[in-house]
Amino acid sequence: MAAKERTILATSGGYKSGHRTRMEFDLLVHHAVELSGVSGRAPRVAHLGTASGDQRWFAAELDQAARISGFDFTHVNLFTMPNHADPEAHLLEQDVVWVNGGSVVNLLAVWRAHGFDAILKRVWDHGVVLAGVSAGSICWFEGGTTDSYGPELRAVTNGLGLLPYANGVHYDSEPGRRPLVHKLVTEGILGETHCTDDGVGLVYRDTKLVDVVTEVKGKSAYRVTAATGDSGEPIAVEEQLESRFLG
Repeated sequence: MAAKERTILATSGGYKSGHRTRMEFDLLVHHAVELSGVSGRAPRVAHLGTASGDQRWFAAELDQAARISGFDFTHVNLFTMPNHADPEAHLLEQDVVWVNGGSVVNLLAVWRAHGFDAILKRVWDHGVVLAGVSAGSICWFEGGTTDSYGPELRAVTNGLGLLPYANGVHYDSEPGRRPLVHKLVTEGILGETHCTDDGVGLVYRDTKLVDVVTEVKGKSAYRVTAATGDSGEPIAVEEQLESRFLG
């Protein structure tokens, strides 16, 4: 199954506490499946946990969440070696690729070492929905803000660049994110930046932002751009984007 257009869902969410398991997939993950257009069979979803070192304990938690959701769920691991002889062929068979959070800096380095930057571009071109949370959101953009280097947030500017913007995640839950985005946009280190509160996702068809969705009522997304102030100084302008509740 392939989406009608190249599609990315970039989020700051996707998980919730489970009833009989530690976690379940929340509405944003299910929306990624809906965007693929799959019907008549179990959705095929591949998880990439590279940003957290392909932690097997977390993969087991996701397997439980996938069982509850009725997904045909697999993992593409790169630690300690790729677990598929042909990862690209496996990913091309999926409806959704879901990328978990962690270190976006390490994620990008490992992906490039294994040629996944080019692979994921071809998977996207093929119509598989690319989606993810946190590091799994930033990776699709030109850059964003990250704690990959340590507790003090810094810029990352070498994302895959499938989307010609920067990305700010956890915009409402980590106090340093918003002011750093504004500073980096003002200084020209980041270009137009699309930001998400926790629980919010951004839907892109091709490279156009077409929808803002949320699994938490009252949460928003934001577009931050550079402008010139009254005194001629560069400033950041933040525009709140109305979200659509998925519940």
